Amino acid sequence: MSGWKYVWSNMKHRGFLTVLTIIAVTVTVALFSLLLMSRDGVEQGAKKGYGPFELTIGADGSESQLVLNTFYRVGAPTGNIPHRLLEEIRESGEAEAAFGMTTGDSHNGYPIVGIDPAYFLTRYEDRSLAAGKLYGGLGEVTVGAAAAKALNLKVGDTFSGAHGLVAHVDLNDDSAEGHDEAAEDEHHAEDEHHAGEEHSTTDEHHAGGEHPAADEQHADEEHVGEGAHDSEQSGSVHSDHHGDAHASFIYTVVGILPRLNTADDRAIFTTMEYAWAVHDTDEAHREITAIMIKPESLMGAQSLKLKYDALDNIQAVYSSKAVADVLNVVDSGSQLLLIVMMICALLAASTLLLALMSSIQERKRDVGLLRLIGKSRSYILACLIGEGVALTAAGVVIGFAASRLAAWWLGDYMFTQTGVQLQPMQMATNEWQLIAAALLLGIAASAGPAFRVYRTDALTLFRN
Repeated sequence: MSGWKYVWSNMKHRGFLTVLTIIAVTVTVALFSLLLMSRDGVEQGAKKGYGPFELTIGADGSESQLVLNTFYRVGAPTGNIPHRLLEEIRESGEAEAAFGMTTGDSHNGYPIVGIDPAYFLTRYEDRSLAAGKLYGGLGEVTVGAAAAKALNLKVGDTFSGAHGLVAHVDLNDDSAEGHDEAAEDEHHAEDEHHAGEEHSTTDEHHAGGEHPAADEQHADEEHVGEGAHDSEQSGSVHSDHHGDAHASFIYTVVGILPRLNTADDRAIFTTMEYAWAVHDTDEAHREITAIMIKPESLMGAQSLKLKYDALDNIQAVYSSKAVADVLNVVDSGSQLLLIVMMICALLAASTLLLALMSSIQERKRDVGLLRLIGKSRSYILACLIGEGVALTAAGVVIGFAASRLAAWWLGDYMFTQTGVQLQPMQMATNEWQLIAAALLLGIAASAGPAFRVYRTDALTLFRN
C-alpha cells in the first residue's frame, strides 16, 4: 500500500476527528487571512486617501478629525472657516491647486460634499464617468459608485438632503402617528390645565379685588409664561424652517462616478454654492468646512502652514502626519488582534497534536504489524507526518477559500461602513508566510508523536 493511500484510509477511518481538526485549522487560517487583507486595505486606503493634497486647513480641533472628515468622510467636521481664506491661498502663488469643501448635509446617511468639479481632474486625472457628466449648476450632483449602488440612484433621479448624517425617516410610520397622538393628548391636557388655571384666577380676582399687588404679580407671571411659550414656539418654527429648507432644495443626479477605490465612492458631490443656497447665506458671511491644498513646493507648504496656523480658530495640518497618527492607533489595535490570532493558532496546533496522538494510540497495533511485515521506520514516520501535513493543508486551502468568500460577501458592507477596501482576488502582504507557517506548524505538531512511534520496537508496539 502506498503511503498516501494509507494516510487517506486512516483519515476516513477517524472521520469525526479528522473533520474537527480541519475545522480548527480552517477557522484560524481564515481569521488570519481576513486580518491581513483588512490591514492591507487600511494601509492602502490611508496612503492614497488624501491624494496629492499634502496640506489641509480647517477650524481648530483635532488634526486627525479634520483629515478623516475631509478625505475619508468619517466623523463630523471640526467647524467652519471663512470662504475668503480660499481666495487668499489661491492668490498667494504657493499652491498649485486649492479646493474648498462644504460638508454637513447628507442623503440617507451618505454625505453631500460641495467642491469644485476640477477637484476630480486634479486628483484622479482624466477618468471617464460611469454615466452622465460632472455637475456644474446649482442643485446638480454626481454620485460616487458605492453611494449610487446603495441608494439605487441613476442619472435623472431627484432627491432632497437632510442636515447631518441621518438615515431616511418614514413619515408614515405607525410609531410617528402614535407619537403625534400622544402629543395631541398632552397638548389637550395642557389646554385643560391652562383653562382651569384661568378660571381659578378669575374667581380669585373677583373674590379678592382688594389685593391689586397680587393681581399684578399674577399678571407678570402670566406674561413670563406667555413669553416662554412664545419662545418655544419660535424655536419650533425655526427648527421646522431649517428642516423645510433642506427638504425643499431638490438635487438632480447628472452623473455617476467610476469606481475610484477611495472614500469618494461613498459620497455625493455638488457645487459649494448648495450649502449657501440651502442656508440662505449672503456673500459676506459665506463659510466652508475645509481647504485641501496641493502645494507648489515643500517650502510653499511650510509657509502656508505657518501662516494659517497662526490665525485664531484656524489650523493647518500636514495630511500625511495626521494619517500616520491614525495608522499608529490602528496598528496598536492590530497588534492586540494579532495576539488573539496567535492564541487561535496555538489552539489549532493543540487540536492537531491531540488528534495525531489519539490516532497513533489507536493504531499502535497496526503500526507494529506494518513493521513486522517489512515496512521501514522511515515509511511509518513519513505516513504519520504526512497525515499531519494533509490535515493542515486541507485546513489551509479551505481557510483561504473561506476568507476570500467572506471578503467578497462583506466587501461592499465594510467599504460602505468603514471605507476599508478588501481585495479578495489579491494575495495580501505576508499571506505566503502564513501558508508556510501553517504547514510548518502542522509538521511540528505531528513530528512528536511520529518520532515516539519511530523509536519504539515493532514487537512492543504489536504487543501493546
